[in-house]
Amino acid sequence: MPQENNNNMPYYIIIALTIVVVLLATTAYANSQAAYTKDSVSTIQMTGKSEKMVTPDTAQLSIGVVVQAQNSSEAAARNAAIMSTIIDELKALGLEDREIQTSYVSVYPRYNYYEGKNTIEGYSASNNVQVTTTKLDLLSQIIDTSAAAGANQIGGVYFTVSEEKQKELREELIDEAVADASSKATALAKSLGVSIAGVQSSSISDGTQPIVYYDRMEAAKDTASGAPTPVEPGESRVAMSVYVTYIIN
Repeated sequence: MPQENNNNMPYYIIIALTIVVVLLATTAYANSQAAYTKDSVSTIQMTGKSEKMVTPDTAQLSIGVVVQAQNSSEAAARNAAIMSTIIDELKALGLEDREIQTSYVSVYPRYNYYEGKNTIEGYSASNNVQVTTTKLDLLSQIIDTSAAAGANQIGGVYFTVSEEKQKELREELIDEAVADASSKATALAKSLGVSIAGVQSSSISDGTQPIVYYDRMEAAKDTASGAPTPVEPGESRVAMSVYVTYIIN
């Protein structure tokens, strides 16, 4: 073999290998594109919404007693006597034990700062119960009866919905939101000249139960007219959204 041909052999080998590498890369790219085309689907995304006006069926309020006395035992005893009377009166109205829960009890000294020294001048005893009830027609009586029995700390009234109603609301809102998304997706698909083939994915905007909290109301009895404390739960709007990805053909 001539010397010139021997010298050119490595050059030809490099060219041949380069061609093989290019062909392999091209084949791999073509296969990947074919697989992508085969596995990929066309989709459209749509948001569905629903809302309702809700009337609460549950109320919460705090009823408390604060008593001051010269010593701790006297303060605690007087406080306990007043709170026991309040609880008895509330049960007489129709409240059950499960609707009345003690939330806070304490006895603490009252200090007087004079000439650089703190001296104890008496004690305060506090006792609070939380009332949670679905007997909304009794709210005015609960407030006024508690005040008449000695309660001197009646907190704001919070209205919400029970767990049973929350579950019912959630199911209704989801159904309506899904129907809304489906209706809009069908209309869009028709305008695009395609058809809905199925659902690829979906999600809800809020994973918690739709709970309604109303504005806090300070209980204050009209002492001049003797009229019962007015308490109106009113209504509030609850809403939910769903996000759905539809497969189209």
